[in-house]
Amino acid sequence: MRTAQLIQKLPASKTVSIQNKVFSLKHQGHKIINLAGGEPDFTTPTAIIDEANRAMHAGFTHYVSTQGIPELLNEITNKLLRENGVHCDPSQIIVTAGGKPALYLALTSLLNEGDEVLVMNPAWVSYEPLITMAHGVPVTVDLDPENHFAIDKQKLLRACTDRTKAIIVNNPNNPTGRVLTLNEINVLKEVAKEKDLVVISDEVYEKLVFDNHRFIALASVPELQERTMTVQSFSKGQAMTGWRLGYLVLPKDFVSAAVKIQGHLATCTTAFIQYAGVTALQMVDEVEYMRKIYDQRINNMVAHLNRIPGVSCANPEGAFYLFPKIEFKGFSSNEVAEYLLDRVKVAVTPGAAFGSSYDQYLRLSCAAADEELQQAAQLMEQALTEQSTVN
Repeated sequence: MRTAQLIQKLPASKTVSIQNKVFSLKHQGHKIINLAGGEPDFTTPTAIIDEANRAMHAGFTHYVSTQGIPELLNEITNKLLRENGVHCDPSQIIVTAGGKPALYLALTSLLNEGDEVLVMNPAWVSYEPLITMAHGVPVTVDLDPENHFAIDKQKLLRACTDRTKAIIVNNPNNPTGRVLTLNEINVLKEVAKEKDLVVISDEVYEKLVFDNHRFIALASVPELQERTMTVQSFSKGQAMTGWRLGYLVLPKDFVSAAVKIQGHLATCTTAFIQYAGVTALQMVDEVEYMRKIYDQRINNMVAHLNRIPGVSCANPEGAFYLFPKIEFKGFSSNEVAEYLLDRVKVAVTPGAAFGSSYDQYLRLSCAAADEELQQAAQLMEQALTEQSTVN
């Protein structure tokens, strides 16, 4: 018996693979400091948990509308207008079991076999496999670290063919922490219009923006509104990774196709979790508290990393990751990540996971507890200053 050829070609998720290895090592009794995953260390705010409990006891344990409960659809609509300046109707929203299903719905409702999707590297590890799963072809465009990973219009135009259907944008970016500037958004607007592209905008780190940088939702730009699919999640900003709750906002032309796919794929998203989502969208102070803590952690980690010989780390503008460049002395980022895990029990993600051109980088998550981050920085300094790894 053989598995499907399409799936055989897919790489395993590097971040999930590392997470699974960490879980296994911890189960064996090892103390691991895990900076590899995007898992907030905060417990989900109590009011969200209480609302889920209330909804369960009130009997909301059955099927609901494929698109989502009216209460959550309306709350999302209000949030988009209030916080992002995005005008949409509740009928344009589909509630999903996290950001990944939302992205999969976007891709499968859009792509025909062989259609191409531009992915700007360094990029989240699941974009390319999900495009392939939707029978599309990922086309990568490497952004230049020397230009602060800024979007390059000419590179995008050169990557387009007559089969190019869409471009994926991650704002704020995982792993670099970049927040798109207005100039970059104008570049996207020009390329999308010139090449008639759909823009799939992954905005799951929207709540985590630092140092007076401004997040702009792409669907709030009039020229992009009718060609933007917005992917959102409750996992990061509201510390709800295990709840599996997200949503997709679509131009009207794509809604019926995406609803059809959702109906066959999941029927609906868990009812009582959707009620918790209503409460989550109403929480401002708790989300801001977590954002400030991330900001403090990031500043402390960047300062420590930049004291290590051979390490250069810029302050991220958003999300909760660091993407330091490290002089590997001939070692690949995979080898350095393995070395750190084996030598000092610190788990990080190799830069090559986000594009082969970024093999001199590592991704570190600052979503761990303060004491763990401080200890990890000390252990990394110890390991990376050893002659066998760094000049």
